[in-house]
Amino acid sequence: MQKMLKLILTSRVYDAAIETPLDEAQGLSALLGNRVLLKREDLQPVFSFKLRGAYNRIAHFSPEERSRGVIAASAGNHAQGVAFSARMLGIAATIVMPATTPQIKVDAVSGYGARIVLFGDNYSEAADHCARLAEETGMAFVHPFDDELVIAGQGTVADELLRQSAGKLDAVFVPVGGGGLIAGMAVYLKALRPDVRIIGVEPRDADAMTRSLEAGRRVRLDSVGIFADGVAVREVGRLNFELCRKYVDEMVLVDTDELCSAIKSVYQATRSIVEPAGALALAGLQKYVRERKPVGQTLVAINSGANMNFDRLRYVAERTLVGEKKEALFAVTIPEQPGSLKRFCQDLVAGRNITEFNYRLSQRDHAHIFVGITVRDEEERLSFGKRMNEAGFVNLDLTDNELAKTHIRYMVGGRSTTAGREFLYRFWFPERPGALGRFLDAMGANWNISLFHYRAQGGEFGRVLIGLEIPEGDDAEFQKFLGNLGYRYQEETSNPAYRLFL
Repeated sequence: MQKMLKLILTSRVYDAAIETPLDEAQGLSALLGNRVLLKREDLQPVFSFKLRGAYNRIAHFSPEERSRGVIAASAGNHAQGVAFSARMLGIAATIVMPATTPQIKVDAVSGYGARIVLFGDNYSEAADHCARLAEETGMAFVHPFDDELVIAGQGTVADELLRQSAGKLDAVFVPVGGGGLIAGMAVYLKALRPDVRIIGVEPRDADAMTRSLEAGRRVRLDSVGIFADGVAVREVGRLNFELCRKYVDEMVLVDTDELCSAIKSVYQATRSIVEPAGALALAGLQKYVRERKPVGQTLVAINSGANMNFDRLRYVAERTLVGEKKEALFAVTIPEQPGSLKRFCQDLVAGRNITEFNYRLSQRDHAHIFVGITVRDEEERLSFGKRMNEAGFVNLDLTDNELAKTHIRYMVGGRSTTAGREFLYRFWFPERPGALGRFLDAMGANWNISLFHYRAQGGEFGRVLIGLEIPEGDDAEFQKFLGNLGYRYQEETSNPAYRLFL
């Protein structure tokens, strides 16, 4: 601990980074019954805390290492931190980025003078290529998190936080990807304020640190969700894990809807739009208060970044109500007889806003409705489902059904009468030309596509729903195709929402 404390206190971050403010979110504090403070790392020159660690690492390179240039792999904030730092220090920089990286991020890194190499469909492929280039060229590699000086640079956030809070401080919520920020902050805070709880926050579908701490060893994930792309890491750093195992008190997992709700909360408090990873800490804080019900505590969330792709805002807005527990989604079966739809609307939905309404005749004796309604909280959502059952309307709660929220709400239509032995899959296609062509080429002419839905969401990967007719005897060959494809996927054939509406 003493060595890391010294590295933090002697970090050379302020030639490039600024001391960011610690702002109270007064409206949120009143709503949650606790004092909520936001550490505004989204206000850094590159709109992310990553500048601290990148600059500290590069500033400590020897003159000989600087002469060789620096290289890093990143799809976003670390890339900008390295490029910005290298420009300030007069060092040539090469950044390897996935070919799926949105142009806005490529342009931002290029604008700082770095040479861009686009390679692969994801960070892992880009990182492997970066390692090969570093070995071939001798360029100095700047790791995004598993490095003492990078961790120390990020740890300066905690030094500022203690000086700025100057008093009561109960818990600090920190976003976790590879573990650089939380490792540096945890070492510093536990040394000076061991009473303060250090709580890491991860997306539920990118929980490498949570699983690693539970297992007592580093766990490598087979795949990660990419909505919060800034923390989409399959394996946390070696050094980061060891520090977190010693000094982090607990982890909180949040889902996409809770993340979207937190983005809205940050906007309402600051009028700034943070990226999903930037709102991760506040999402964890809000969930912690909702479930643990603390009162009168001082809680800090690290706003870690604001490099938001504008095209993603539509998706965020759509998912926010569910994340706030203020929208409930149901599949409702109603009798196909005069007055039944009117009775449903007047007797059950009256007094509530309808956020979604899709109707499809299923058979001559009944029909299915996909309906979204506003509710006060989760208790009212459960109560509404019970009331529908009592009124004779069979229903299925789809509020937590990812297939329904991502695809089905846009394509209610009824089942095909001609599709034979249909299987349904969700895929994550890299957002670049040729992704669909690659899928079709790999599939060949063996199987027929019976359903297809894609909707742009402004991320590095597009979410695609595909129905495929797979004849008897082709199952093994089809599974081989999925394994060789290289795209993340999830089967949804048994999902009840599919059975009802598609």
